[in-house]
Amino acid sequence: MTLLRIELGDALRTARRRQGRTLREVSSDARVSLGYLSEIERGQKEASSELLASICGALDMPVSILLRDVSDRFALDEGVAIPDTVPVELSRRVLSEDPLADGRAMASRV
Repeated sequence: MTLLRIELGDALRTARRRQGRTLREVSSDARVSLGYLSEIERGQKEASSELLASICGALDMPVSILLRDVSDRFALDEGVAIPDTVPVELSRRVLSEDPLADGRAMASRV
């Protein structure tokens, strides 16, 4: 059985390492203790939604991208087919220099 805290921690660690950043750098930017961030990455502690948002902010990664990654990991583990489509608005926002630009534009259309 896959545990959410383990997959979240692994996804956060993967994102941090891809950026070539240390636990110390990210913990400082996220305003969380180095030890606690380490425990989250190892799946030993559950992170609150507020803390996940702070860590994702420190990694300059939208929470939605983290959750999609974790969702895809669960789907693979469960043998569920993963759709290979991403909403155009999300793709543009993630790839743009200003991650909030398209979000503000979308909100104004609603």
